[in-house]
Amino acid sequence: MTVHFIGAGPGAPDLITLRGRDLIAASPICLYAGSLVPEALLGHCPEGAQVVNTARMSLDEIIDVIAQADAAGHDIARLHSGDLSVWSAMGEQLRRLRALGIAYDVTPGVPSFAAAAAELGAELTLPGVAQSVVLTRTSGRATAMPEAEALENFARTGATLAIHLSVHVLDKVVTDLTPHYGADCPVAVVWRASWPDQRIVRATLATLQTAIGEEMERTALILVGHALESEDFGESRLYAGDYDRRFRPIGTAPRFPESAE
Repeated sequence: MTVHFIGAGPGAPDLITLRGRDLIAASPICLYAGSLVPEALLGHCPEGAQVVNTARMSLDEIIDVIAQADAAGHDIARLHSGDLSVWSAMGEQLRRLRALGIAYDVTPGVPSFAAAAAELGAELTLPGVAQSVVLTRTSGRATAMPEAEALENFARTGATLAIHLSVHVLDKVVTDLTPHYGADCPVAVVWRASWPDQRIVRATLATLQTAIGEEMERTALILVGHALESEDFGESRLYAGDYDRRFRPIGTAPRFPESAE
C-alpha cells in the first residue's frame, strides 16, 4: 500500500501530469481538498472508488482515513492543488506517515505562479532585469512569517516576487515594496489561473489598490517586478551565434572539443 501525494496543478483539469492522472486511475481511494482541487479531476478515479473531500477534515481525521486504507492494503491518491513543494501542508502529513511506517511517494504538479505567468505570457527572469523569482507570502492566522522573510527584505534584491495569500493586505504590500521597486513598477494580480473563471488585473504599485477593488479572494496571486512588462532587456547568450557551448561548438578550438566530433 502506498499513499500517492499528487500535485493536481493550478486548476485546469488538463494541466495535471500524466503520472498524476495514472496514479489517480490506479487508486481505489482518493482524498482531495475540495475547496481548491477541481472536481473534474475526480473523473480519473476508477469506477467505485472511495472519494473523500478533506476540506472540512482535521489532520487527525485525514490520517485516520489513510491508516484504515493502509490496514486494508489499499493505495490512496492524495490530491493537493498546485505543486506540493510549497504551502501544501504535505510536510505534516508525511511526518505522521513516517511515524506510522506507511509508505508514500510524491508526484509534482504545475504551481500556481507558473500558471499565472503563462496566462500573462510573461517570462519572470529576463537578462539584465531579474534573474530570481521569490515565492513568498505575508503572515496569516495559520502560519506566521519569520522576521527575516519580511517583504521589504526580498524587495531589496529587485527579484520578481510571487506573493501568495496576501490580497487582503494590499496596503502593506504596496507600502513595503514601493520604496524598492518604485511606484511605477508593474504588478499583476491573478485569481484562479487556468480556471474558467480566472481573473487578471494589471496595474502598478501606485494604482494597485484602486484597480483591485474588493472583489479578489485571498487565494489570488500577486506578481511584482519590472520583468512583467520590460522590453529593455538583453538577449541570452545561450542562443547567440558566437557562443561556444557543448551542443554547438564554435571555432577551431571549441571549449568542448569532444562535442565537435
